[in-house]
Amino acid sequence: MSTLGLMAAVLRRDLALAYRRWGDVASPVMFFAIVSSLFPLALSPRREVLQQLGPGVLWIAALLSMLLSLNALFRQDVEDGSMEQLAIGPQSLPAIMLAKAAAHWLVAGLPLILLAPLLAVTYHLPGPGVTALCVTLLLGTPTLSLLGSVGAALTAGVRQSGGLLALLVLPLCLPVLIFGARGTALAAGGEVISGPLYLLGAFAVLATSLVPFASAVAIRISLD
Repeated sequence: MSTLGLMAAVLRRDLALAYRRWGDVASPVMFFAIVSSLFPLALSPRREVLQQLGPGVLWIAALLSMLLSLNALFRQDVEDGSMEQLAIGPQSLPAIMLAKAAAHWLVAGLPLILLAPLLAVTYHLPGPGVTALCVTLLLGTPTLSLLGSVGAALTAGVRQSGGLLALLVLPLCLPVLIFGARGTALAAGGEVISGPLYLLGAFAVLATSLVPFASAVAIRISLD
């Protein structure tokens, strides 16, 4: 089987398994919606305050929502032995890691992007701010899935690893969070956001190029 064929097969398998467990798919989306919706109720109802805090709150909620689903990224594959078979086989393990990260993004990241415009309305973000929020999430969430796959691979053999996983992944994700929220805030204020967008794009390209190899090393460490 070619590398692309292998990646497509892994992607289809992970998506099929994910959508059989609707609770696991819905949890990150519901968390994102609930957290983003509660902040306007707890904060000042003033339009200016919500517009100022909205980009940061929405991005933080998106980051935490994606972390919520990372704990099970490799857990089932490690427990049933399929990951060990893939690791010792002739297939490209980094390609498998890239496909699994892509499946995670399709399940946990893409729904957040689709839901973001509705939640942005509660913060009175103008049209350019809503557009920038969707674009920055589109560029940033794949990087979050890729970076999260490294932490998930390292903790795949550890029970109750949610706290440890967050400690490993959050520092790596901070640049994406900062530039994503900053780009959205700049757009909401009518300013140019090309700088944050270029940086988020560069992070995505760099993560796609390097992180699958780090994830492959990490999963081998967990299996040993």
